[in-house]
Amino acid sequence: MILENNITFTEKSREMSQKSERRGIHVDQSELLCKKGCGYYGNTSWQGLCSKCWREEYQRARQKQIQEDWALAEKLQREEEAAYASSQGAQSQPQSSLAPFSKFEEKKTNEKTRKVTTVKKFFSPSSRTAPKKAPSEKVEKVPGARERHGETLLRDLRGIFTPPWEMVSPTEDKSPHSCLYPFALENHEGKTPSPSVSRQSSTETDRVSRDFVEFLKNLQKPGREIHKQCRAFIESMANKKDLGADELSECVQDFYQNMSDRLLTHFKGSTDRVERVMDQVEKYIMTRLYKNVFCPETTDDEKKDLAIQNRIRALHWVTIQMLCVPVDEEVPEVSDSVVKAITDIIEMDSKRVPRDKLACITRCSKHIFNAIRVTKNEPASADDFLPALIYIVLKANPPRLQSNIQYITRFCNPSRLMTGEDGYYFTNLCCAVAFIEKLDAQSLNLSSEDFERYMSGQVSPCRLEPEVWPSGGPGISPALREARHSLDLLASLEARQERVLEGARTLETDLIDWQQCVEREVREILGRLPLEVRPPASAIDSDNVENDRLPPPLQPQVFAG
Repeated sequence: MILENNITFTEKSREMSQKSERRGIHVDQSELLCKKGCGYYGNTSWQGLCSKCWREEYQRARQKQIQEDWALAEKLQREEEAAYASSQGAQSQPQSSLAPFSKFEEKKTNEKTRKVTTVKKFFSPSSRTAPKKAPSEKVEKVPGARERHGETLLRDLRGIFTPPWEMVSPTEDKSPHSCLYPFALENHEGKTPSPSVSRQSSTETDRVSRDFVEFLKNLQKPGREIHKQCRAFIESMANKKDLGADELSECVQDFYQNMSDRLLTHFKGSTDRVERVMDQVEKYIMTRLYKNVFCPETTDDEKKDLAIQNRIRALHWVTIQMLCVPVDEEVPEVSDSVVKAITDIIEMDSKRVPRDKLACITRCSKHIFNAIRVTKNEPASADDFLPALIYIVLKANPPRLQSNIQYITRFCNPSRLMTGEDGYYFTNLCCAVAFIEKLDAQSLNLSSEDFERYMSGQVSPCRLEPEVWPSGGPGISPALREARHSLDLLASLEARQERVLEGARTLETDLIDWQQCVEREVREILGRLPLEVRPPASAIDSDNVENDRLPPPLQPQVFAG
């Protein structure tokens, strides 16, 4: 009766513990969706919004700032025109007006530089303040130069706010039949490419370029235009190294959107063909731009990588039971799926294209679902998937995890992140990383004291004394059972070794005694019976003198039949 009560109490405690753990890890599926309620998957990097809603919010804030900056620019131009008009009457007195005009020029130039720098800071938070112009670079005081100050400022602002692929060259044919895409870049024919673009490409880049060209050959004229736009876009991006990651992402996403809209019109609404072309465009562009846009120096992605890596290392003591993961690694098929999932999540860092990185995440997630299915003998649920994904991330500690997540967020085709299994698995990975960053004692159903001791490395939940280790049961960790079994084997081997050593010592004593006994008996026998050495006996018939007259021995005879 007492044993039954103890078993019942243990089962209830385990159920309560699992419920508590589940309550700390569980994420409602509705929390994965966009906060705007559009139905697409959200992302923590976009404040819980999907890529579509985030771009709308970003464009709205950007447009507001652009209007304010244009108003400042027009105000500055009017002030310059008024100052120039007032200075016309003083031109007859050059000696008296020289110093005021010089001060006006200096003040105007500083004001212009400050306004333009303010505008640039809005789009490039990490960019440094524009350097002041040297005295020799100031506006020359020649007749007619002052009229161009306002036009120069407006042209600078247009250069800031107008995307480069919308700056069509005046000499380029803008007829609707000359190009499939009216948002064409300026004509780059006969133009020397930038050194960063014309440098020696890697083997992978060359292979991707050849595959892209072969793919576009099937599209004929649209393929040539697509290739031209992509090459021009890559060259324009090579000159934007001073931009921040958000600005680079905005340029790439705008290019994706414009290209997708034009392709959708050209293919008459065939979304499948558009997706195939956009996949190749993304692969070509991001392979060429990978070194410039992955973990750029203007971001703190590298610091985040080190922080999450150290965090995962500090959480090495977290067991599969603490996360309530329904996976039994003692089953060979489950163990293979876990190893494959870890391999896939680590392999993500070796890919260059965001779509390929997403494919690694998808394969990892499918292996996790398979491990849960085999363990439970039933289809896995979404509630079981997230804890298992957290466990895989903790075991794998993928390299440059934050950089890869940010790279996918910034430069992947937004349609992949908003819907489909790729978007679902990626959203869960972001949630898993966020959970690891905020993991606390309550999430693991531990006391604050135990959590702090585990984090500091003073103790480990796996370092239990042998006499207090559980002997088995369905709720015991496979690692604990294996460790217990290993200790039992070591104890039995130690006992056997002691028995073998004791037997060897006994055998050695017996051999010494036997040797002494044999030597003693041999001496006694030799004393009683001394050894007599007799001469060797002669050979048979050795003394017979008639041996020479004996007939020879018979020899075998061969007769022909």
